[in-house]
Amino acid sequence: MREAANAGAGMLNDVRNLRRDGAVRAAASTGLPVCLMHMLGEPGDMQDAPHYDRPVEEAVAEFLKERVAACEASGLRRERLLIDPGFGFAKTVEHNLRLLKYMDRLTSLELPILVGMSRKSMIGKVLERPVEERLAGGLALSALAVERGARILRVHDVGPHVDAVNMAWAVLKEGCDND
Repeated sequence: MREAANAGAGMLNDVRNLRRDGAVRAAASTGLPVCLMHMLGEPGDMQDAPHYDRPVEEAVAEFLKERVAACEASGLRRERLLIDPGFGFAKTVEHNLRLLKYMDRLTSLELPILVGMSRKSMIGKVLERPVEERLAGGLALSALAVERGARILRVHDVGPHVDAVNMAWAVLKEGCDND
C-alpha cells in the first residue's frame, strides 16, 4: 500500500478489506482514501458456491459496518473511507441482482458507495451476451446504482456511462417537474 501511494495512487482498494495483519496501519499511514469492498472467502475460492444465511444486502451491510468500525478503531479516519458492495465477488447472479435492488440500504452507513458492474459476468448471464456486447446492460446497472445511492462508478466505457448517469441525475434531481 505504501508503494502504491509512493507511486502516485489516488486511492487504495483492498479486496481483502484490510483484514491482513498490519493492513489498516499501512493504509492509514498513506493518507489516501480507502475503499472497503465486500467479499467472502479469498479471490481463489470466492465463487465456490457463495452462500448467505440472510438476505445478501443485510449480510453485506453488516460486514461493511464491522469493517468500518475496525478501521476506525485502528486509527483510519472515517472521512477517508468509502464502501463497495462487491458486485461479482462471492455472489451469484441472483445475489448481485438482489444486492442492487436493495443497495439503497447501504446508505445508512453514511459513506460514499463505489460500484463496479461494467461488463460483469452477471450482465452476460442475464442477457446472454459476450463481454464485448454488455454496454447496454452496464448502462442500465449504472443508472440504477446511482438511483440507489452509488456516488462513484468504476466503468470501462466512460463516455456512455457519463451520459447515462447525467440522464439519471436529470430525472432524480429536485425541480425537474417544470411542465
